[in-house]
Amino acid sequence: MESLLWAYCILAGSLVSEGTTLLVAINELRRSAWVKGMSFYKCVKESHDPGTNVILLEDTAAVLGVTIVATYMGLTSIAGNPLYDSLGSLSVGNLLGVVSAFVIYTYIEAFLGRSIQPEQVQWLTELLESDPSVRAIHDVKATGLGFGKVRFKAEVDFDGPVVTRSYLEKQDFDQMLQEIQGVKTPEELEIFMLKCGENIIDTLGAEVDRLEKEILKFGM
Repeated sequence: MESLLWAYCILAGSLVSEGTTLLVAINELRRSAWVKGMSFYKCVKESHDPGTNVILLEDTAAVLGVTIVATYMGLTSIAGNPLYDSLGSLSVGNLLGVVSAFVIYTYIEAFLGRSIQPEQVQWLTELLESDPSVRAIHDVKATGLGFGKVRFKAEVDFDGPVVTRSYLEKQDFDQMLQEIQGVKTPEELEIFMLKCGENIIDTLGAEVDRLEKEILKFGM
């Protein structure tokens, strides 16, 4: 009987410890949900960070495990039948198995990636399409990588005249006119065109960098 008393004391201490940890995790998630302007359940369901769900599940499983053990130990003490103790062990084992399977699935999904919300994909697409230098967007793919990271891929059809005009706005037209007037041979014309083409490609690269910064600025 004395050994059972010590066992109950240990279980009570474990319940307090694990329960406190669970409450801390829940409060942190509630705070995060409040910042994002969504419900607690929706925040947990749509979270792409596997650590969030895993920590919450592990703490919940720990509290449930202690409760199950205490319940079956109590039944064993009252009925004097060790069968309840065995059932408690099996229940805890099954609980741990379910938790382990979920943890494995969660991290595999995080590493392989999963699609983000359609609203986010639509928002990114509209953000790019609204840019003056973009003519159209094709083959948009966005994958959540977990840990707050997203891989976004799209085929961008740039508006040639707009990109070229962006390049010309930074040029000295008088100097360009002198260079054009100085062209006398096909070789000189080729050199001039190659120079302009290279500068336009550099301008296009700068436009790509600018669009990437625009996306990152909005937290994507």
